[in-house]
Amino acid sequence: MDLKNKITRLKQEKNAIILAHYYQRPEIQEIADYVGDSLGLSQKAADTDADIIVFAGVHFMAETAKILNPTKTVLLPDLKAGCSLADSCPPVSFKKFKEQHPDHYVVTYINCSAEIKAMSDVVCTSSNAVQIVDAIPKDRPIIFAPDRNLGKYVARKTRRELLLWDGACEVHEAFSIDKLLTLYREYPKAKIIVHPESDEHLLTIANFIGSTAQLIEYVKKYPENDYIVATEAGILHKMQEAVPNTLLIPAPAKDDNSCACSECAFMKVNTLEKIYDCLRHGAPEIKLPEAVMGPALLPIQRMLEQSK
Repeated sequence: MDLKNKITRLKQEKNAIILAHYYQRPEIQEIADYVGDSLGLSQKAADTDADIIVFAGVHFMAETAKILNPTKTVLLPDLKAGCSLADSCPPVSFKKFKEQHPDHYVVTYINCSAEIKAMSDVVCTSSNAVQIVDAIPKDRPIIFAPDRNLGKYVARKTRRELLLWDGACEVHEAFSIDKLLTLYREYPKAKIIVHPESDEHLLTIANFIGSTAQLIEYVKKYPENDYIVATEAGILHKMQEAVPNTLLIPAPAKDDNSCACSECAFMKVNTLEKIYDCLRHGAPEIKLPEAVMGPALLPIQRMLEQSK
């Protein structure tokens, strides 16, 4: 029996569900019960009746699923699947930062640790960040953390002054504007689509800016175009499935590497073998203290309620 069939059998035996992010390896996306962006994955985690959630993503995503499902078993195939953006906002430092601005409403991007969520008033994703900030009373000062690039984008879209934490995603900061413009000269009819975690100078030349799910929907809406896609290259798998006859070109990274695109090493540590092993052995399991899970739940619930 091949690995995919073994995983399918174990899922059925254990009443398990596999949730995968668009940045996962193609073979993992193919075995998943649901593939989506952070908002969609949070919604699925909140709604599932499975006993076990296998989260094919990174640590903060599995933590979010556990916060939403405190009585369920949440497994992460590899505990080393971290996040450079989440790591850029240490809880001890952020606590001091928040204490310096006690009158501020705290909006945190979902790409942060459970401890940071527990210090937040509301969580957002790149899909709904503008909507979440727009809903906050105009006279209320706002802290936005941890992604400064997304924060700047949201500030422009909402015309709000946001106090930004100085964090960033190393994957989305790895795109080379010079290489991208050179690539564009080769494909002058291509539309440039960009994730808002990217540097501001990339956003200024984009034809469309959106979350992973929004980028896919945009391409599906206009399949007649060619596209240069500036986000983690794993998105191309589902995107190409949606528009099989559309030319999709990954935006080039600053440093030369095997694929000349930007990939998240953390996302790629998960493999089919690790998914099979974690289902088989029930580990590694995500466990969080109640002192963190309780306070972190409310801001996540606020986000989900506002995103219906």
